[in-house]
Amino acid sequence: MKSRQFIKFILAGGVAAIANFGSRIILGYWMPYIPSIIIAFCIGLVSAFVLNRTFVFVNASNTFRNQAFWFTIINLAALGQTLFISVVLANHALPAIGIETHAETIAHGFGVMIPVLTSYLGHKHLSFRNV
Repeated sequence: MKSRQFIKFILAGGVAAIANFGSRIILGYWMPYIPSIIIAFCIGLVSAFVLNRTFVFVNASNTFRNQAFWFTIINLAALGQTLFISVVLANHALPAIGIETHAETIAHGFGVMIPVLTSYLGHKHLSFRNV
């Protein structure tokens, strides 16, 4: 039963990640890299909250306000992870190994994937808990 919840979390996160990742690419045509990551993150955040609340953590009994608060806090920590990984890979690691074409896109893809497990645990125990 718990593994089913994690699979639903991965699927909901995948949809939100596509919203995040895709919007970052589109926003990148009109703005610099870091602001596009932050705005795309917000798009992904709203998508993830709605999907997780609706399909993954359906038995949560804490208040909407509490859910939104913890969801935001946990995802701000994830944003820090995403930004750090994305910038280090795009500006240093990928160019160092000769990858320069699409380096920002590749880096952002890794940056979005890194916080999956920490986010799941945080959301399960804080954002959408059964009190």
